[in-house]
Amino acid sequence: MGKTLDVITIGRSSVDLYGAQIGGRLEDMGSFAKYIGGSPTNIACGTARLGLRSAVITRVGDEHMGRFIREQLVREGVDVRGVATDPERLSALVILGIRDEDSFPLIFYRENCADMALSEADIDEDFIAEARCVLATGTHLSHPRTEAAVLRALELARKHGAQTALDIDYRPNLWGVAGHGDGESRFVESAAVTAKLQKTLHLFDLIVGTEEEFHIAGGSTDTLAALRAVRAVSGATLICKRGAKGAVAITGAIPATLDEAESGPGFPIEVFNVLGAGDGFFSGLLKGWLDGESWPRALEYANACGAFAVSRHGCTPAYPSLTELKFFLQRGVQRPDLRNDAELEQIHWSTNRHSRTAGDWSTMRVFAFDHRLQLEEMPGYTLAKGGAFKELCLQAALQVKGAGEGFGILCDNRIGKAALHAASGSGLWIGRPAELPGSRPLQLEPELGSDCGGLGEWARENVVKVLCFCHPDDDAATRAQQEATVKRLFEAARRNNLEFLLEVIPSKVGPVGVDTTATLIRQFYQAGIYPDWWKLEPMADAAAWAAAIAAIEAHDRHTRGIVVLGLDAPEATLAASFAVAAAFPLVKGFAVGRTIFGDAARAWMTDAMTDAEAVAQMAARYARLCEIWDDARAKARRSEG
Repeated sequence: MGKTLDVITIGRSSVDLYGAQIGGRLEDMGSFAKYIGGSPTNIACGTARLGLRSAVITRVGDEHMGRFIREQLVREGVDVRGVATDPERLSALVILGIRDEDSFPLIFYRENCADMALSEADIDEDFIAEARCVLATGTHLSHPRTEAAVLRALELARKHGAQTALDIDYRPNLWGVAGHGDGESRFVESAAVTAKLQKTLHLFDLIVGTEEEFHIAGGSTDTLAALRAVRAVSGATLICKRGAKGAVAITGAIPATLDEAESGPGFPIEVFNVLGAGDGFFSGLLKGWLDGESWPRALEYANACGAFAVSRHGCTPAYPSLTELKFFLQRGVQRPDLRNDAELEQIHWSTNRHSRTAGDWSTMRVFAFDHRLQLEEMPGYTLAKGGAFKELCLQAALQVKGAGEGFGILCDNRIGKAALHAASGSGLWIGRPAELPGSRPLQLEPELGSDCGGLGEWARENVVKVLCFCHPDDDAATRAQQEATVKRLFEAARRNNLEFLLEVIPSKVGPVGVDTTATLIRQFYQAGIYPDWWKLEPMADAAAWAAAIAAIEAHDRHTRGIVVLGLDAPEATLAASFAVAAAFPLVKGFAVGRTIFGDAARAWMTDAMTDAEAVAQMAARYARLCEIWDDARAKARRSEG
């Protein structure tokens, strides 16, 4: 069987709740950020971000957190065939905090948790045979049942020619040699743990640990003596992590000093959070090792990935994409607190965005019913009827979507709250407006607050959408005010890990030429605003589209793309605009509203149309626009081909 996977990790999976307040005790935390966790799970995600084909073998509970772990793994691009659902146990939970650069309190909630029920029955030989490498972590050698699963996986790996790797990952309290309140402890001497580890070290081609972890593996608090003890029972390459001194690789006899071993360059960065740094390090190391790089080069990858991890909040979210890693290695450290390096953070965000919003958004067919003023002005409108109508819009969207991908909605929270909340988890892309309808200069919905703090209450799958009526001929004061408002919203969206869509409509302000939209795009980038999505007016002139796209790509090579808005245009007009726009790959699709729902809304509000008739008409019009877009894109591709 061919090697369709680069690495399979095996062991812990958990939900990490990270205290959001830095410098405080866990006792005093007021809020937490939720991330995926567990060393092998982190490493599977970290290697996937670096372009390796990664999978994990673990167990999760049959509950909300177990589903989160599985869904997040999928978003990260990790193969989940080895993730079993345990109906009897809960997923593991870890609560963590950042007190200072030396203190990182954490509590493991792992009593009879799902991943510790992993057994030999969970190890599938055909699955293991697909991998070039199988990686185990030390915690799963601490219990007879999980140890049996790990040993079976290693046996099959060696049978099928895979490399084997061990992350010693010593957590004393998970071995039962420290108390529940000692989750931060990384070393407690234990002859029993040393004996257990030394029984398995011969099974590995690569063993990675800190100096303290080699102390437990080698049974000595003298690092060189411990390494010699490990070497006595294993011919593996030994990677010893040395904190600020970087790491070394030892392929043969243990040298007289660690400084004599092979090493890779380190990076002078500020330590913000050491939790998960080792998993980031191992991810980079595996990338180099499995790509056949020299040990100094592999250690450079590892040290860089570890540097990212210690400079950011969370474990997996801190790890770099391959694009980000290459950029960092080429450019170098500009400032030691990497999380505050704006250029680096933009690349980090834009190249890891897939892990935040599930789905394939290479095609965007968006039914926009986030309109407020237009509905409020209709005869027969009431807030209750408006909300009910938007639920019908959602029904139409879901009917057209079916089991497909690349479908979305724009829905507001003022009138469409019920529909907005019901759409969560449906597989639709969900955009949510933030602007006060019709405002110029731009004003935001009062619910956001003056500092946009209200975004903290938004569902994480909501995309922040803001419409700005602007024009290159705007006076300096108007331009400055609008850009400041958009930037305040953009920065708040980033703080809350929400994607951002910027819609610009110059035609309602002044005359539009070939370079009008492109000029606005450049102005917003110059103001420090990097939208994930652009929503632009239809342009009949291909030169105008080319200019707009050139302006975007000159500033952001990683943008999600563009959707074309409708402006209540008739179908024939939209079809003509789609034909022009579809020739440009950066234009992903459309976001159209009143062309789909306008007639139905006017009739339904005055009781001239039933619910079923309204849904049927909107679904038919939406489906027709989807067909027109798909045909336009297919025709454009044939022309290119």
